[in-house]
Amino acid sequence: MAYIDYYKILGIPKTATVDEIKKAYRKQARKLHPDLNPNDKVAEQKFKELNEANEVLSNPENRKKYDKYGENWKHGEEYERQSQQQRQNRSAQSGGFGGNQFGEGEDFSDFFQSMFGGSGGFGGQSFRGSASNKFKGQDVSAELTLSLRDAAKTHQQTFDINGKKVRITIPAGVSDGQKIKLKGHGNPGHNGGPNGDLYITFNISPDKDFKRIDDNLFADVDLPLYTAVLGGEVLIKTLDGEVKLKVKPETQNDTVVRLKGKGFPVYKKEGQNGDLLVTYKIKLPTNLSTKEKELFEELQKLK
Repeated sequence: MAYIDYYKILGIPKTATVDEIKKAYRKQARKLHPDLNPNDKVAEQKFKELNEANEVLSNPENRKKYDKYGENWKHGEEYERQSQQQRQNRSAQSGGFGGNQFGEGEDFSDFFQSMFGGSGGFGGQSFRGSASNKFKGQDVSAELTLSLRDAAKTHQQTFDINGKKVRITIPAGVSDGQKIKLKGHGNPGHNGGPNGDLYITFNISPDKDFKRIDDNLFADVDLPLYTAVLGGEVLIKTLDGEVKLKVKPETQNDTVVRLKGKGFPVYKKEGQNGDLLVTYKIKLPTNLSTKEKELFEELQKLK
């Protein structure tokens, strides 16, 4: 299970009061509420995480468990019971005298190891000694910011995790807010257990030329008045470069033209792209000469 930093989700310090938690929740809830972000899967997921963070941190008991046990906070009572049982077992083993109690010269991780196959000190085996006391290391979360154009191509990125260089291949088509899992690239396991996992969340920066919705791209293109009236050609920017597009005579403002397959790559589907939808914005001429004004006046009379 990946560690979720509820404090980070709410944007508050660990010392925040209950009132500060409620205030932070209300502020973000107004921005992420599904009614204000229809059909936005990313906002929907963030809203769910926000609610989860608020439910845990606004409850003093749950918050106490979360601060102590992290992602395992729901099992806090189970851990406490196991801790008590271990103390009783160790006390019985030593006849109630001089037994090493939990928390007295004993690693905190030993307690967790005892929950997964530990012998508890009976049968001639020590509390630490069983080779089966292996459990997974802590998962690690990281964020990676990409430009829209970088997210549109398969490429490699290098991370520094726990002092080690980890190179990953990012497939074309990743989305803003998308999370991927890299197995075994988290923190080291305990007592020979497997490493935790690395979870990477992608943040895609806005682009000056395109707006992305799912796998489609949207762009506004200035169209000279004369080209709109008489027809002609216009150069359109795409992710692959410029293409020349024919413009029909008497094209109206806000006309939308769809360029099939010129949109964003479909995630993990090589060779498949969404569409590019171009909206024409007719640009009126300025600084007209006397002759140009006269010609427009003649056109006005003809109409």
